[in-house]
Amino acid sequence: MVLVHTVEELQALLDGHRKSGGTAGLVPTMGALHKGHLSLVERSMRENDVTVVSIFLNPTQFNNKKDLERYPSDLEADCQLLDTLGGEIIAFAPSVQEMYPQPDTRKFSYPPTDSVMEGAYRPGHFNGVCQIVSKLFTIVKPDRAYFGEKDFQQIAVVRRMVDALALPLQIVPCPVVRETDGLALSSRNALLSPEEKKIAANIYKALSESRKLAASSSVSQVRDFVVKAINAVDGLDVQYFSIVDGKTLGEVSDWAESDDVVGCITVFCGHLPVRLIDHIRYK
Repeated sequence: MVLVHTVEELQALLDGHRKSGGTAGLVPTMGALHKGHLSLVERSMRENDVTVVSIFLNPTQFNNKKDLERYPSDLEADCQLLDTLGGEIIAFAPSVQEMYPQPDTRKFSYPPTDSVMEGAYRPGHFNGVCQIVSKLFTIVKPDRAYFGEKDFQQIAVVRRMVDALALPLQIVPCPVVRETDGLALSSRNALLSPEEKKIAANIYKALSESRKLAASSSVSQVRDFVVKAINAVDGLDVQYFSIVDGKTLGEVSDWAESDDVVGCITVFCGHLPVRLIDHIRYK
């Protein structure tokens, strides 16, 4: 693994690979790496000659300053984790000044994918995501970019952006990696106490039970079941649970409306509280 901090250093390394006809994969992260991130990196390593892992806590996608300040960050630990994989990995850890030498005033809008769920509760979040991801795509020029499906809505928004900008790359969604109790791996889990992590496992437990219920119940019944089951757990509070078309992210009221139906949820957990997202596919 090689660690670089500037666009110039990164592009010099990538130019060397491209001259020999190599392909490049990109794994965009905000750091605080875990096994879920490593699964993306490992897939990129299998499918490309070199993999760039960006480690950048992007300020423009946080509409809550306190959330940004408490987001976990440990570059040394991240690099040690990447080192365990071996192979052709470039860790790109730029400063805010390097990525935003001037304020980024660009506006991205891809409704309804970026205006519902996270878009409704975190105004400006997806605009910030598109700002940094588009910058990374321009800098790295990857053949493929890898995103974890835990951030299900983010993938839908990024795909819309790639289509709108006609960018020549493939977006590769990768399965959620979970703890043995079902809790989706997330950098935010580092903010949970051991007891809070046990409580958080009830999110996926309720989602899994609801998938069985869906075979004999209406959409509204399934939605109500999930919200009630999770809110019944002391320390959990559902912010939203939406059952949507997996492509458009528009809400469905009947299972027959789409052949791709996904339940997307955000839950507050613990004393801080920590905001956790997850999803489950019904069809």
